[in-house]
Amino acid sequence: MAIETIHRPGALKQTNKSHKHGKHTSKRELERLTKGKVNLKTITRRPNRQQSRDERRQQAVQLRKNKRQEAIALKRAIGGALTAPFLTCVLPLNEMIDPNSALAFIQGCDPEATVTKVSERIRYMNVPRFRQRFSFVVPEIGHGRELNVLDTLKVCDSVVLLLTAVAGDADEMIDKFGAKVLNMALTQGLPTPMVCLMDMQSINPKKRTQTKASIQKVVSGVLPDEKLMELEKLTDGLNLLRRIGGQKRRVMHNRSNRPHMLGEKVEYVANPPDAGQNQPMGTLKVTGFIRGVPLSVNQLVHIPGLGDFQLQQITSPTDPYKMRRLDDGEMSCAEERAPIVADPELQTTLQRENIPDEMDAEQTWPTEDEIAASRDENKKKIIKRVPKGMSDYQASWIPDIVEEDEDEDDDDDDDDGQYMSCESDNESKVADGGESDDESIQFDQISVSDEGPVSADRYDKEIDMEEERITLAKIQAAKVDEIFPDEIDTPADKPARERFVKYRGLESFRSSPWDVKENLPFEYARVYQFKNFDHTKRRIVREAQQKEGDDVAMPGWYVQLHVKNVPQNVWSAFLSTGNGERLIVYGILSYEHQMSVMNVCLKRTQNSTIPIKSKERLIVQCGYRRFIVNPIYSQHTNGDKHKYERYFRPGMTVVATFFAPIQFPPSPIVCFRENPDTSLSMVASGSLLSCNPDRVVLKRAVLSGHPFKINRESAIIRFMFFNPEDIAYFKPCKLRTKLGRVGHIKESLGTHGHMKCVFDSQLKSHDTVLLYLYKRVFPKWTYEDCIVSCQPDREPSCSTSKGERSVTFKAKVEMMQE
Repeated sequence: MAIETIHRPGALKQTNKSHKHGKHTSKRELERLTKGKVNLKTITRRPNRQQSRDERRQQAVQLRKNKRQEAIALKRAIGGALTAPFLTCVLPLNEMIDPNSALAFIQGCDPEATVTKVSERIRYMNVPRFRQRFSFVVPEIGHGRELNVLDTLKVCDSVVLLLTAVAGDADEMIDKFGAKVLNMALTQGLPTPMVCLMDMQSINPKKRTQTKASIQKVVSGVLPDEKLMELEKLTDGLNLLRRIGGQKRRVMHNRSNRPHMLGEKVEYVANPPDAGQNQPMGTLKVTGFIRGVPLSVNQLVHIPGLGDFQLQQITSPTDPYKMRRLDDGEMSCAEERAPIVADPELQTTLQRENIPDEMDAEQTWPTEDEIAASRDENKKKIIKRVPKGMSDYQASWIPDIVEEDEDEDDDDDDDDGQYMSCESDNESKVADGGESDDESIQFDQISVSDEGPVSADRYDKEIDMEEERITLAKIQAAKVDEIFPDEIDTPADKPARERFVKYRGLESFRSSPWDVKENLPFEYARVYQFKNFDHTKRRIVREAQQKEGDDVAMPGWYVQLHVKNVPQNVWSAFLSTGNGERLIVYGILSYEHQMSVMNVCLKRTQNSTIPIKSKERLIVQCGYRRFIVNPIYSQHTNGDKHKYERYFRPGMTVVATFFAPIQFPPSPIVCFRENPDTSLSMVASGSLLSCNPDRVVLKRAVLSGHPFKINRESAIIRFMFFNPEDIAYFKPCKLRTKLGRVGHIKESLGTHGHMKCVFDSQLKSHDTVLLYLYKRVFPKWTYEDCIVSCQPDREPSCSTSKGERSVTFKAKVEMMQE
């Protein structure tokens, strides 16, 4: 009988690869593992399957329908019978155009329309054909009125730009003032524009097509998406109304996130005399339509030119511009509303600054045992005098230094020995106001065609030579700083360890730590800070849009705001500027009246060529506010430390830091500088980054030395220091060269400042050795509200104090609109 053997594979048996299921388990393996059990979540969960063609088509239709409904709701939010009318600004871009002639075409285009003239600059129009209401406002135009035009454009839904065909050349269609205002408006955010061309009937019919094409080319260079509309007859006015009511409007978030109102009627009621008040107060009653988001009677309001105030109550008078007469059963909601009175317990206070406790974190008086122990300890220890701003690890290698001066006001000019400051001369010149008013008026009235060529003596008489000298010195200093950035000559008559006592060396500017709470100035105890600024901004904006309750006035209501505690002298000064017939009121969101450190990103405008020195006085328009500050500039980079910039040169993009009230982005920024003739010129524009006091701005000082003797790995450097004590003081700092070598100080040679340094490779004879030192700089508390000053406008002299110069500067900024 044969024996059956079983074959057993050996060690060399071939094993094929198993099937690759990917990164997931196969269906068969899942069934084997679950053994028929099914999870409840798997049954109830919607299967992730691919949609069919009909389902995808239906989903696209639904999305398109939702977007259409949102667009229709946005259009119907204004202009209806029970909503606020369309607010349109009529802005001529040439002084030859009369805006009243354009309004005449618009008002007479529909015989059934009802036109109500509130004042010379505000008119309402109801058009039953479109079932829409319109409001037209004409701002005051002229040199010195640019800020009025900008304030009006902030609250308007659309703007009608008027051009004339009889201006001559196409390049002269927009005059100097029109180009200046249009540039500022585009920078701060232009509402939905419409460009209308007038006076085409006066052009030869054969040249009308060519003239219109040349003007369209000019308009396309400024507004690429806009096409010209003729405004020559009543039909053109009707087409313009139809476009205003049906166009897609631009969303300006800075305006739509806050309640705002154009006050068409203003009344000031003085309060009875009160012995406890320092100055007479009164109540300002402003009437108009609320726009944007709901307005609470307990929140603060801001009036440009007057300041921040509290509301006393909100009343709802009858809407005089309603579309039709309502029946008795359709009583207007405004007639049934009761006055909304503010609650003193819930009302936001006007306190801007945090009141710091000077005794906070102070230690208690020590006991007798502690005093005795400290005396015994002092006998054994060696006490070092450490400068303010140095940490413990830096004090370990400081042998002994001179005590720091008590003066905390560290200006730029103290750190830059080679940069001579002209700031004092500039301030005195700004306060002086330049030439006298009589001479400027006489010069403006003289025509070149009548008087012939201007003589050299007369031209030299009108030139301000002091301003020319200051500007030239500023340009030269900026060029030197650009060629040799941050390089400072070591003083030979003063020890470097005393001259740069506030500076410290960093191993790496990017990665070396810097405590953001170290040695903060006292002003930082007066500001507020958010734990998470972006999260707070989203929460505040969401709450403002969803605000409801009995103390809230909704958008579209025709209301009268009672603004309390308005100083009577400030209101009288505001009336003298010619703005008393209309006001613009903004509702301030939560925390926006409190002070903080504001960081804004700025870029120089094309027409501005003069360098701006850090801490130079500027007029800043941030959103709905306008104020005067002295910002410091730093590089717009990532990281936790940012390099300080001494000059804001043309073509640069920097971050300006200054103290100002909190404002949530997006907020457009426009910066102005006052010229010697009290006119304003736009020098920079940008947007708000954040309100964060923890932004570290480091000022750099670069000490330079030159090779005296060069060896293979070492070199003798001179002219960086002039005594051995300074060399020993700065020995822990790293050295760098302009050609990329890295090294350190090894020892001092002699008594005249020569030192032996070791580098990573041999130096070149034309190389320069650099030592980088840093210190943190802070902005100065120079915030001033740009409000109407009730002080008389006097001509100060150079001997006036700094406070008097600032008051006069503020008065001139606003009084130039007279």
